[in-house]
Amino acid sequence: MRVVADHTEPSQGWVLVPDPRRRRPGRGAYVHLTPECVTAAIQRGAFGRALRASGRPDSTRLMALLGQQD
Repeated sequence: MRVVADHTEPSQGWVLVPDPRRRRPGRGAYVHLTPECVTAAIQRGAFGRALRASGRPDSTRLMALLGQQD
């Protein structure tokens, strides 16, 4: 699954946004759509490095997508 960073609310940091159609602008990162892979990537800070963004992301949209696939 391709994921992009959304920086629309600078006061709230940045948000991980799933991009299943691979059409959103900006730098993307790819992750297996399993809870284990997503959780490990968040804990290791892999999304920040891949998307060149600082701080911790808000991953609620990505986790909601994982919840729908169970």
